[in-house]
Amino acid sequence: MADDVAPCTASGYLDPSYWDGRFGKEEHYEWFKDFSHFRHLLAPLLSPSLSVLEVGCGNSRLGEELLREGVTGGVTCIDLSPVAVQRMRDRLVEQGTSGVDVVVADMLDLPFESESFDLVIEKGTMDVLFVDSGDPWNPNPTTVDNVTKMLEGIHKVLKPDGKFVSITFGQPHFRRRFFEAPEFTWSIEWNTFGDGFHYFFYTLQKGKRSPESNGHQVTLPAAPSFNMLHEELESEDYIFRTNVDEL
Repeated sequence: MADDVAPCTASGYLDPSYWDGRFGKEEHYEWFKDFSHFRHLLAPLLSPSLSVLEVGCGNSRLGEELLREGVTGGVTCIDLSPVAVQRMRDRLVEQGTSGVDVVVADMLDLPFESESFDLVIEKGTMDVLFVDSGDPWNPNPTTVDNVTKMLEGIHKVLKPDGKFVSITFGQPHFRRRFFEAPEFTWSIEWNTFGDGFHYFFYTLQKGKRSPESNGHQVTLPAAPSFNMLHEELESEDYIFRTNVDEL
């Protein structure tokens, strides 16, 4: 179970050696729910010819799920941990699964050519950059720099009209300041999924930014209350909720 290998403090999630140690023991863990919970939001964005990049794959099975949805244009999964990458490669070989390329790479320095992918997905990866970020309304400079680097790299590797999907705890009033930076040309929409506590599903399309630069809220209920009895507080997810819910 993930709880058995969680670091002693939240800042431990920023240590690459923590992830190597964890992925050496853990078979599988899905941050922010598995594919079945957001399939209704992601599937309409998919088509067979898409080339897809998953940033920060860890030991998720999202890459395999994309193949099952009929994506044949190529799925590339990256992670900073060589242990995670090798274990995923081994798993794919054992399953006889082809069509997923797993690469050791840093999300802050993506090793791909410009306009390489139709779709980039991150699920909980950006949230790690916000661990120990300080005031959520005014994050520390290191957090701002790292999030900006991540988004600049994603924007660069997206093809014209390509889409970036971010699945996160980050509410729009915290994330839009990053997504709407002047160097980015993408439009922004968001939706929510989950019970009790809602996760945010952002869709950003390159080259479609309106002059007003306003994000569009598809269906966004009032911010849910923090429920200490919610079953997911038994998992690690609560660590990434604190910046939002302790306001």
